[in-house]
Amino acid sequence: MTAAPPLLLTGGRLPGRDGAVDVLLAEGRIHSIVPAGAAGDGGERVALDGRWLVPGLWDQHVHFTQWAQTARRLDVSRAASAAEAAALVRERAAAQPGGDLIVGFGFHDALWLDVPTRELLDAAAGDRPVVLVAGDLHCSWLNTAAAGVFAPGSAEAVLREDASFAVTSRLSTADDATLDRWAADAARAAAARGVVGIVDLEYGWNLDVWTRRLAAGADGLRVEFGIYADGLDRAAGLGLRTGAAIDGTDGLLTVGPFKVISDGSLNTRTALCEHPYPDGGHGVANLSQAELVERMRFAVTHGLEPAVHAIGDEANRRALDAFEALGAGGRIEHAQLIDAADVPRFARLGVTASVQPEHAMDDRDVADRLWAGRTGRAFPLAELHRSGARLAFGSDAPVAPLDPWAAIASAVGRTRDGREPWHPEQRLPVEAALAASVRSSVAAGQPADLAVLDRDPLAAGPDDLRTMPVSATTLLAGRFTHDTLR
Repeated sequence: MTAAPPLLLTGGRLPGRDGAVDVLLAEGRIHSIVPAGAAGDGGERVALDGRWLVPGLWDQHVHFTQWAQTARRLDVSRAASAAEAAALVRERAAAQPGGDLIVGFGFHDALWLDVPTRELLDAAAGDRPVVLVAGDLHCSWLNTAAAGVFAPGSAEAVLREDASFAVTSRLSTADDATLDRWAADAARAAAARGVVGIVDLEYGWNLDVWTRRLAAGADGLRVEFGIYADGLDRAAGLGLRTGAAIDGTDGLLTVGPFKVISDGSLNTRTALCEHPYPDGGHGVANLSQAELVERMRFAVTHGLEPAVHAIGDEANRRALDAFEALGAGGRIEHAQLIDAADVPRFARLGVTASVQPEHAMDDRDVADRLWAGRTGRAFPLAELHRSGARLAFGSDAPVAPLDPWAAIASAVGRTRDGREPWHPEQRLPVEAALAASVRSSVAAGQPADLAVLDRDPLAAGPDDLRTMPVSATTLLAGRFTHDTLR
């Protein structure tokens, strides 16, 4: 990627500030900000005509390859029962006959009154293999033919946690070139929503994936790639350290955190909780406390920031205990249910709450049933913010769409689809929600990673935030990645 030539953005407005400004971009950074009309010759001029200029947005928790494939998979997210999901499979099999694998995505079975069985999918697709992946990515439903390929010897129709991850990691039916093309399409769509960077926590060895994509010209996003336990020794051997740029990628590819999955999810009833679910279970601990601390210590020793997946309140407590034992900061991914006594520990220990506010809207009905009486502690964003904790917003795409404006809207309004706000006491000010979705500011010396909006975000309500028009342009290091102005 060659350096972008100087660019002068004229007549823009900055949220929270009076008056229009001209902004000069040079050598990948914001060179200067002056009152409109006061700038000299700055190379190419682009008139913003009173539009608002904000830092480019980040999605700080995605599974990018899975997100790129989701649009090509059977959507079963609206299925209200196992029978309805099977009917969707039957329709797909009839519409696209053949023997190839049918992959569906998005089912939520926690509120279903019937049971997902192999027989239901067998009746829908016969000997054709079918794998339906849950919307939370923590379980998958297989028919007999698929089980023979992906889970031989297992008698379970629904696989959970590690057994499910082992299946979903093998589900791609496309070659690398096709996946890379789909990923480039997804990156362009993200740029059209003002996104300039992602933290990619896709399972696998992502260094090679993104090095290949960037070499092929897919340079529309900054990418921090995550590392999992099976790649930890390899990363340490290569000297990879969180925050370090990868040579030859013009600073677009950097090492991200070490991701460790400590518990499950709400919909799958595997999130580790202090109090029992209606069926009497408490969820699962994927690691003992000693194993969790040991893996985190190894990562910290080798310069890798731990990012601990923790959804249930007990899992969050154990993750915070592990950070405290190590005397190191890091991230907790999801942080969905948190005991009141643990909220202030995030700020005190220097642990970022990497949260996905749109999940609160997706999970509210399931939470009201499975976490009955405790949902005042679910997604406690306002309490975390008031306590001084750093918030980092993401989507967990494909669990939710890769669109930071949806996360911002859910955090600010705690509502969607015209429903009453869910625990409105946990709403965030829009300034805080926007700050949790960016990595920089519009100031001299900052990266020229910018989004231009047709609406003032600080004056917008939740519905307007959700549909925020980024119709103008997105810039990455002063280079256009989405542009309708010129």
